[in-house]
Amino acid sequence: MDESAAKSMEIDEPRTEAGDAERGPEPKNPSSHSSSSSSDSDSDEEGVDETQLLTLESQLQENPWNYEAHVQYIQSLRRLGHIEKLRKARESMKEHYPLTPKMWQEWAKDEVSLNRSSEVFADIEKLYECGVHEYLSVPLWCDYLNFVQECDQLVSQCAPDGILKMRSLFERALTAAGVHVVEGSKIWEAYREYEQAIFLTIGDDNNEEKSKQVDRIRTLFHRQLSIPLVDLESTLVNYRLWEVEQGNTSDMNSELDGVPANVVSAYKKALEMYNARSMYEDQLSKSDISDPDRFQSFMNYIKFEESSGDPARVQVLYERAVSKLPLFSELWLKYCSYLDTTLKVSHIVKDVYSRAVRNCSWVGDLWVRYLLSLERLGASEKELSAVFERSIQCVFQSFEEYLNLFLTRIDGLRRRISFDGKKEDGLHYTLIRDMFQRAADYFSAEMIRIDDLLRLYSYWARLEVTLGKDIVAARDVWESLIKKSGSILEVWQGYIEMRIGFGHINEARSLYRRCYTKRLSGTGSEEICYSWLRFEREYGTLGDFDLALSKVTPRLKELEMFKTQQEINGSSFPAKENNLVSRNVPEKRKMITSTSVKQPPSKRRKDAAPKAGEVSHADSIKNSKNKHDAEVTDKAEAATSSKSVEIDANTKQSKRNLYTDQCTAYISNINLEAKEEHLREFFSDGGGVTAIRLPKDKQTGKQRGFAYVDFSDEEHLAAAIAKNKQKMLGKKLSIARADPTQGRKKAPAVSASSDPMQGQKKAPAFSNSSRGRGRGAPFRNEHGGTSRTAKVVVTEGESEVKPIGRNTFFAAPRAVRSLAGSNKEPKGADNIEEPKSNDEFRAMLLKK
Repeated sequence: MDESAAKSMEIDEPRTEAGDAERGPEPKNPSSHSSSSSSDSDSDEEGVDETQLLTLESQLQENPWNYEAHVQYIQSLRRLGHIEKLRKARESMKEHYPLTPKMWQEWAKDEVSLNRSSEVFADIEKLYECGVHEYLSVPLWCDYLNFVQECDQLVSQCAPDGILKMRSLFERALTAAGVHVVEGSKIWEAYREYEQAIFLTIGDDNNEEKSKQVDRIRTLFHRQLSIPLVDLESTLVNYRLWEVEQGNTSDMNSELDGVPANVVSAYKKALEMYNARSMYEDQLSKSDISDPDRFQSFMNYIKFEESSGDPARVQVLYERAVSKLPLFSELWLKYCSYLDTTLKVSHIVKDVYSRAVRNCSWVGDLWVRYLLSLERLGASEKELSAVFERSIQCVFQSFEEYLNLFLTRIDGLRRRISFDGKKEDGLHYTLIRDMFQRAADYFSAEMIRIDDLLRLYSYWARLEVTLGKDIVAARDVWESLIKKSGSILEVWQGYIEMRIGFGHINEARSLYRRCYTKRLSGTGSEEICYSWLRFEREYGTLGDFDLALSKVTPRLKELEMFKTQQEINGSSFPAKENNLVSRNVPEKRKMITSTSVKQPPSKRRKDAAPKAGEVSHADSIKNSKNKHDAEVTDKAEAATSSKSVEIDANTKQSKRNLYTDQCTAYISNINLEAKEEHLREFFSDGGGVTAIRLPKDKQTGKQRGFAYVDFSDEEHLAAAIAKNKQKMLGKKLSIARADPTQGRKKAPAVSASSDPMQGQKKAPAFSNSSRGRGRGAPFRNEHGGTSRTAKVVVTEGESEVKPIGRNTFFAAPRAVRSLAGSNKEPKGADNIEEPKSNDEFRAMLLKK
């Protein structure tokens, strides 16, 4: 280890106070002041480093995948000389990330500087092996070779086993980096130097062994001269000088004199190859080049090497590229693809894929190719399972990458179960089912596209039938997807197509009956209806087709009516301040409040005589007709004319009806937990449902136990009434036709106002063409007083006022014309009639 590194690794011994006292006081000179300042500065820096260590330790505990924190932590520990912590920090980083060649060099050198004994030799050798395995690095290989020569006793003593071990290590280094155009010559030279050292150890009397060693050195020269490397001319000169030393040639007039013809031919070819590659090497040697530009330069270089057809040179060039750009996933993908299609060497392919996913673990495609490559190479189920489990723990950019991993794993299991002649122990279909279940639990409709979700479930259901031989399990697969995404058309279509594909026609027909009344997203409801008709044309009898047609036709009408209603609600009532249906008022079954519209004089009907500042309901409808489309207004008037009228003397606002109840069923005794879906499902066999209303209590928000269901025609209404007394959610329903006339007569009116002054005001005029909830005027009771509990209701087609409530007698309100006769004469302030006594009142009646 160099001197600076050794100093950084030293652990300072603590100085004692006694030792300081024995030396006596320090001389007062500038150097002593400088030394004191330096020590103070060092202590300050050490304090800062310790604080930084604590911060980095905290960061790594929270996130062990923080790469920069790992690097800084190791550097700080190395600078402070914390040996044990440094080892643990390096081991921890190695588990999460591949270390750079420089980091491996520092680690190995630090361990060598601490202990050179043979006991730790094997551990340091393992460090070098891990380092040269991660990335291609000629300097790291050179350090490894030097370490073995110096520290391995068998090698240093030139024992036969040590010589064999060293030659094997050199050959590995040449295979890894011997064709490296720029740095490969360093390994060749080191190899030749080692063999020449061996030559010097051979005795002069052993001519046979010396001759063999000379041949080994000559062979190394010939091999190197046939490879395009930097300074190839210098290698040729060294070779000729060496041959002169051996006494084989003495003519140095020409550079190729004394060189065998085959070596000259190989040398010239290598020189041409180097000249062809020099421009690519010049591009890579630039220091100011960006990573994307460097990547492109490597790709151009690799493409050129691939055209030469030498896989070993292409592989080395890929290794050089990934050592410079380890985080470029596209580079790893291209490298792995090349190995899969061209090199196809089992241990090399596995090794490269393993390093690729360590460097770019966030790329799902790399993991998928890794699994496929292992399957091609005949990997065991244990190895495949381990790789898959590692991949699922990674963080990918999209859920589709996770899905692709699950499907790749399932594909491999299916192939090995279906086609392998000899199955592995424990390899059976339950593994596939468990993998599908894991995927289903992992994903939901919100995570991935519906096409991908269908791909997963349809594949699962098909394998349940073909491999699992369980049609019930396949049905359960689809039913589980229906629960998740039953409102999506493609889900039902996929389920039906599977049934048809296996020849289950009746089961497919029952699915159509289940789903044609459901509210599917988009235009799915219409499409499933037409799909049912096509199905019956192709697979059913005429009776099946007629039945489907009878079911589908009212459903399509219902959907068309709903679409029309949506268009009316969206376009017929523009959002104007004085002509807008209030959206803040909760929807009621019979009516919805609309604001009173004040019209200009030119729009007022001449034959109407409303109060000043008031507009009758008929005028409001007429004005709305002038402002809006005629067809829309006609529908609104038709709906309004079918409603009963209820008077409210307090609000004086007319209300328009939303529902006609002309083809409506009244259902009572409903379970309070029931929802619209339950009622729609209950009437699904008859069909024709256009609307469902479940009234709720205003105060509690709970259901009131009854509902109104509108049907498209009388036929469907009759079918619904026929289901009277049938159970839904455990309770027998009472179903009858809704009678709007009866509902109006029995509709409760609001009680009269308790304001004592109200009785002396004129009561509001009753109108048969409008409906309002009125506050009844006080009525005189039999004792001459007034009753404010009476209620009045005026129904359409009836001109008389009918009081309802506890007081059942009829009495005219005070605002009605008096019995004395005409009241046309206005009463001024001076013409107020005095109240009559009983005698005066009796005399007036007798006179009349």
